[in-house]
Amino acid sequence: MSKTTANRPIILVTNDDGITAPGLRALVEEMQTLGEVVVVAPDSPQSGMGHAITINKPLRLDKVSYHGESLGYQCSGTPVDCVKIAIDKILHRKPDILVSGINHGSNSSINVIYSGTMSAAMEGAIESIPSIGFSLNNYELNADFVPAQKFAGIIAVNVLKHGLPQGTLLNVNIPKLSEKEIKGIKICRQAIAKWEEEFDERKDPYNRSYYWLTGKFKNYDHGEDTDEWALANGYVSICPVQFDFTAHHAIPFLNNWEL
Repeated sequence: MSKTTANRPIILVTNDDGITAPGLRALVEEMQTLGEVVVVAPDSPQSGMGHAITINKPLRLDKVSYHGESLGYQCSGTPVDCVKIAIDKILHRKPDILVSGINHGSNSSINVIYSGTMSAAMEGAIESIPSIGFSLNNYELNADFVPAQKFAGIIAVNVLKHGLPQGTLLNVNIPKLSEKEIKGIKICRQAIAKWEEEFDERKDPYNRSYYWLTGKFKNYDHGEDTDEWALANGYVSICPVQFDFTAHHAIPFLNNWEL
């Protein structure tokens, strides 16, 4: 797929909530004002899939009617599968930008590890595509995506204009506020926080145990430069993320071992 005669950028849009998710529709609407949009999203919700890929069964890819004139495809695989197959079989080239979301719920702090939304964006970054994951800190069924939609446009415009450092993607979280209530945008670091998890044990009709994962999110970080602080204080957070997991600061420590 080549650029149009108007030289508009090609924008790949995906998510982990599935092809019918309202957050995806909101993101597509905004991206259509910036370029030619191609949507490739899972055919069912894939939250919490992280960077999983499908290797033990075939993938299905079906063209679907989507908002406006955008090309739309639903894929039977994971969010990362969607990015891989979009580049190889639909676009036949790398898009100018990849945007993932808008996720129905926050992906701040440690949630970036588990998030299918962010893993799709990370796959884009691995392929040297400027990539952004967008999430709205609102879990209500009737969540209002309009404020998140508008900030997604602002941030995407800047990425299209300035690009991103090699090996870097953006994790963007939007607070559960009206557009007028949002104070602005903060560049942040990832807060030190995690889930304190429990497995709720129950019994089925045959008296066999089964388990539901539950837990509470605990923020141990009181810094005012974190994504958690930004969300709690009415700001959109932008946290630059990298896929290089090397703990560079630990290399000198390990070099002192007697190996």
